[in-house]
Amino acid sequence: MSLSKIEIITGMSKLPNLKAVLSKAGVRGMTVTQVLGCGIEKGTREYEVDDDYEMELLPKQQISIVVEKEKVDEIVEIVKHELYTGHIGDGKIFVFGIDNVIRVRTGDEGIDAL
Repeated sequence: MSLSKIEIITGMSKLPNLKAVLSKAGVRGMTVTQVLGCGIEKGTREYEVDDDYEMELLPKQQISIVVEKEKVDEIVEIVKHELYTGHIGDGKIFVFGIDNVIRVRTGDEGIDAL
């Protein structure tokens, strides 16, 4: 069984609800990092978007989870539904393939290590 890493970057207020829905979906662990960044909007409000603005880095959260590849589509749909407001800054989702996961304490690998 293969694994995938899903990285979610979104605003600071989204974590509590996102954590709750991911837990209900069977996600067994996550790593959360506070980061600074911006997307194509360059950190501006919707009504200020202009190509001449210099980038403004905004506080964000990066949430990383590793799941079985078969669950990726389901998890991505859950995340999209939870984060969607229709406004700039809803976030981004990145999906990567994972070769292996090893639990250091037990030596378990793959799905067993999650």
